[in-house]
Amino acid sequence: MVYLFIIIVLCIGFDFINGFHDAANSIATVVSTKVLTPVQAVIWAAMFNFIAYFIAKYLIGFRVAETVQKTVDTDVVAASDMGISLIMPIIIAGLVAAISWSLFTWWKGIPSSSSHTLIGGLVGAAIAGCGWRAVMWSTVGKIALFIVVAPLIGFIAGNIIMIITTWIFRHAKPHKMDKWFRSLQLLSSAFLSLGHGLNDSTKEIGVMACAMAAIDISILPEWFGVNEATGAAVPEWAAFACFTAIAVGTLSGGWRIIKTMGNKITKITPVEGFCSQTAGAITIGISQLLKVPVSTTHVISGSIMGVGSVKRLSAVHWGVSLDMITAWIVTIPISAAIGAACYGLVALFM
Repeated sequence: MVYLFIIIVLCIGFDFINGFHDAANSIATVVSTKVLTPVQAVIWAAMFNFIAYFIAKYLIGFRVAETVQKTVDTDVVAASDMGISLIMPIIIAGLVAAISWSLFTWWKGIPSSSSHTLIGGLVGAAIAGCGWRAVMWSTVGKIALFIVVAPLIGFIAGNIIMIITTWIFRHAKPHKMDKWFRSLQLLSSAFLSLGHGLNDSTKEIGVMACAMAAIDISILPEWFGVNEATGAAVPEWAAFACFTAIAVGTLSGGWRIIKTMGNKITKITPVEGFCSQTAGAITIGISQLLKVPVSTTHVISGSIMGVGSVKRLSAVHWGVSLDMITAWIVTIPISAAIGAACYGLVALFM
């Protein structure tokens, strides 16, 4: 039971880190176009990160959690020499690896994916603890595929929305367009922040569910909030804490990454900010329907590139974009290596 609480604390902590690491995703364009100040922007984004909890609970459910829960094959782990109890050190090591890589990339200002960092950490720890068969490769393959698919959808959506918007407002005066779209950016940013909360907070709920499946829930105290008759469900307070943590983390900001996302990919105007955020929100919405945890960083980066390419291809700073794409590709293998190393350390004490 102690290990379960350690996992819950690590999940909540990772959500907090996820918040300030990914704060730039939903507010970078609003800040770079000076629609909101940085302080106003993080408050705005954090509010909608938190509201996402109620949308998940009462409307659409914690869909991404179902996929993340299937990253590690608990049946294979249960059949190992150590049995299902091995799942606890695997999850703890995976979370420690994810937290470590997220903090490093935040410190360096690299807009990497918290989603893929978590998956990579769990995969590496599972392989180190129980071999290659302990990983649900069909699940990991689908998530890895969206490293390419998600930003591509964002790019195409951003390009199409920008073209349509430009055509609709082709006769409008530039200063009037700026005024209109400065207001509309607040709406698009809100939807993107909702998507960020829905996608990123539910990953950790899936990790908790995986851990709870490995214990006898009848030993849990009544106050823990799990009904034995319904199976190993994640208690409501833990899910609520995840969404709260990501909102508080967003309030803490992520200024290093904001500079990359807001200015270095391409120069952003209010209409372009609106189009990129709208494209990002649509892409994350599609991923929710498919129950795939995607990187908000990848999605909004692809959207910004798609919007910027409408002006001309040279408007996108492809050198910066290439550096970002390289970071995306190496995130899962590096996180897996860290996860394997962390498992070796964790196993010494468990």
